[in-house]
Amino acid sequence: MRINIADPVFQTTLFIIFFALSVVLTLKKDTKPYEMDHEHTDELKGVAILMVVFSHVGYFLANDARFLFPLSIAAGVGVNIFLFLSGFGLTSSGLNAPKTWKEFYVKRLRIIFVPMWVVLAAVLALDYFLLGKTYELSVIIKSFLGYFPVADIYTSINSALWYFTFILFYYLMFPIVFRRDRPLFSAFIVLLLGYVLTRLSLPVTKDLLKLYQLHILLFPLGMVFAWLNTKEPGVRFQEVLLKFFHKPMLAGVTRYLIVAGLLFAFGYTAVHSGVGKGVMAEQLSSIVTMLVLIAAFLLKNVHSELLVIFGKYSYEIYLLHWPIMYRHDFIYKYLPASFGTLFYLVFFVLVGIVLNKFVRKVLEPGAVKK
Repeated sequence: MRINIADPVFQTTLFIIFFALSVVLTLKKDTKPYEMDHEHTDELKGVAILMVVFSHVGYFLANDARFLFPLSIAAGVGVNIFLFLSGFGLTSSGLNAPKTWKEFYVKRLRIIFVPMWVVLAAVLALDYFLLGKTYELSVIIKSFLGYFPVADIYTSINSALWYFTFILFYYLMFPIVFRRDRPLFSAFIVLLLGYVLTRLSLPVTKDLLKLYQLHILLFPLGMVFAWLNTKEPGVRFQEVLLKFFHKPMLAGVTRYLIVAGLLFAFGYTAVHSGVGKGVMAEQLSSIVTMLVLIAAFLLKNVHSELLVIFGKYSYEIYLLHWPIMYRHDFIYKYLPASFGTLFYLVFFVLVGIVLNKFVRKVLEPGAVKK
């Protein structure tokens, strides 16, 4: 159900104030500054999932698109970040600790499928018992197999799961294509196969095929960055600054001026996104927006613990947020939109933690003590 918001601009301002304060108050020094470690990737995932949630709320849940603007404009960039970090993570792992096909598939597929099955079963049960809503058996079977050929924001079981099918393609292809001694060539083959696939008559809707085409470059781009990251570009850039300025304070000021410039470029390209100007224009604009954000994150030496938490449970939040907010809202109907959004974020993190621990206990009995 869509929500009506009285004074959406004021509610957005309130939300931004409280959320920004929460981010600032949870800032901490990086343990490994200028490196793309787990703190950085989790923080970026946190930003990405918030981009997706804010967009879904601002453009599809709220009747007035002014709510959460401009936080709501970067859903495509959030998807890009997730795909980029997936390519980066799988390649980094493959370079450092290669696995056999069986080891890869057993580990990776159960990590994405089991939480999805749990949430899908819960959503189907909620829809049936609370709304009397049912779905065709063929749709349910396809969903549990990870095949989502339709992404209708209002009628699908969970429209956000179009991404699951997309990332599943990469997970199935990666161990077959990847060669540890040829990571760049592997990335090229992944790009080539993805490009060819999105030019075929796939059994998906035209809108969904366009989404595939918009994001097809990001996974292989993440693979390339994993190779580049072995050269420690952030650390080397800091060494160049120190060598040039001689004094750490001057180097630090310069670095943060660069970060500020990158964040300004991020905001500009996010607002001037090229939407409606064709797949190529949208794709290039979105990639540039993502890259300047990643560069800014790599050059700073602090992180927000709050964003890291959102990142750690971003997959669970991704699975949960839309069907709960749209079909089973229990917060917006009682609270102003600003505080309702804040409460929903807290709720999704808490449920995400429970779901994460439950899945870990199922997959690795004894791994979770509490």
